[in-house]
Amino acid sequence: MSDTVARTVTAVNLLTPGLALGKEYTAENVDDQVWEALVKRTDGSLSNPAEMNIEGLRGYAVRLRAVFVAIDEGRIDDACGVVNELLTETGAAPVLARHDKEPWHLHFHAVDAEWARSWAAPMATSLAVILGNPVYDRLGVCTASACDRVFVDTSRNGTRRFCSTACQNRVKAAAFRARKKN
Repeated sequence: MSDTVARTVTAVNLLTPGLALGKEYTAENVDDQVWEALVKRTDGSLSNPAEMNIEGLRGYAVRLRAVFVAIDEGRIDDACGVVNELLTETGAAPVLARHDKEPWHLHFHAVDAEWARSWAAPMATSLAVILGNPVYDRLGVCTASACDRVFVDTSRNGTRRFCSTACQNRVKAAAFRARKKN
């Protein structure tokens, strides 16, 4: 799985309210988590926190989440429609860029794009790559009760159903308790 797809899942799960691990999840006060998960560079350095527009990214995350939900419900056309809208809106297009003393590398947004858009454009692009392949059904929503976090199934056999091991273990423990009770 690409780093961008992983960051897409992280952004959607951090920035959209719902249910997580059996509890209500408000998606509030997550600036530090977003900072750590998305903005911190792989070399450990950090980009400028003043540029962060969490609310702007939250708006994109809600729409990116709709892609996972549509795929989970078997609505590929709806998912592709949302991704196409995001690709257009964010101006997602490949461009080679060099900044911060890094070598030339590929971006999917204009180098001078606003912070949230500069994250949403490659996220939409990564989902477009998945949707354009036969494995698009590897995008999913957790099937554990009281959890609606999203995931990308990277297992060999394509049978992942949970967002995390914690949710998988909750379901298994509940099933075990139910069997013991009977």
